[in-house]
Amino acid sequence: MIEKSVLATGPDAKAAEAAGVVPLRQARLKGWLRTIGMLPVLVLLCILIQAATFYLDGEGRFLSGQNLSIVLQQAAINMVLGAGMTFVILTGGIDLSVGSILAASAMTAVMASLGYGSLGIVVALVTGLLFGVLNGLLIAFIRLPPFIVTLGSMTAVRGIARLLGNDTTVFNPELPFAGIASGSVPIVPGYVALPGLAVIALVVILASWFILRRTVLGVRIYAVGGNPDAARLSGIKVWAVLLFVYATSGLLAGLGGAMSAARLYAANGLQLGQSYELDAIAAVILGGTSFVGGIGSIWGTLIGALIIAVLSNGLILLGVSDIWQLIVKGIVIIGAVALDRYRLRGSART
Repeated sequence: MIEKSVLATGPDAKAAEAAGVVPLRQARLKGWLRTIGMLPVLVLLCILIQAATFYLDGEGRFLSGQNLSIVLQQAAINMVLGAGMTFVILTGGIDLSVGSILAASAMTAVMASLGYGSLGIVVALVTGLLFGVLNGLLIAFIRLPPFIVTLGSMTAVRGIARLLGNDTTVFNPELPFAGIASGSVPIVPGYVALPGLAVIALVVILASWFILRRTVLGVRIYAVGGNPDAARLSGIKVWAVLLFVYATSGLLAGLGGAMSAARLYAANGLQLGQSYELDAIAAVILGGTSFVGGIGSIWGTLIGALIIAVLSNGLILLGVSDIWQLIVKGIVIIGAVALDRYRLRGSART
């Protein structure tokens, strides 16, 4: 749903308001508020976790430079997957297969690195892109529901990932592209450094913002999510837009696979990427992108991914068990969807 907006003042503004048109300044303000909407929650979460760790050990480990770098590293893959998921959800779809595609891509990256060195990164990207294109073809041309298609591919690709490694962990102790995970860029010298994976994630976020906000393709993605029938009647090739967003989601999942391989020097088709799709969806919805499509921003996804990473890191620092971490994540996802519904009802009233 793209809001109708106009820059008008005086009598023109009253006439526009009477016609149901949202003034441009008001539309921009609402968009800005939607983008930063969860930023106060992120700040409050950091303060609460810092206070809790200080209460427990008297040191306040959360806001240490080393731990903040770890949080950024943990958030990097979620940012990349979340960027791809943002494209998909903006069209009103969903991609449940990104975790499995990440696992399969990581497997091919490590296996290819044993014989072809750094070309393993290219192999991972191609692997992710192929699975994404397959999802897009089934959704755009055969018009199968995105939930069913990606649920099926989530299971099938997971099986392929296990098959590739004969259900074992593939390992390369001399992984040639491991440097993308071990490098860092100082933000506050001597205190906080931006990990190499986070640098890659920010580049992805910036590129996604450019596509969504500065290109015709971005306008068409929002239009398809707002009303696909109207978009089709206006001459937009909806099939091409859908193919692009699912291919992009697969490509970025492939990049996530290469990043995981670089971090771990290994890949496992059974465990790697498990529940990553849920984290990516939660980051997108927490960031203000609507599940029904047509509304949202990539900066919101960035904040949402940071919230997920801070929450996970904080629960680990506080000694919360894996079981309770899953329960808390599930509650966060349900809360994010409920928040999206509340926003939609609020938009409908205005």
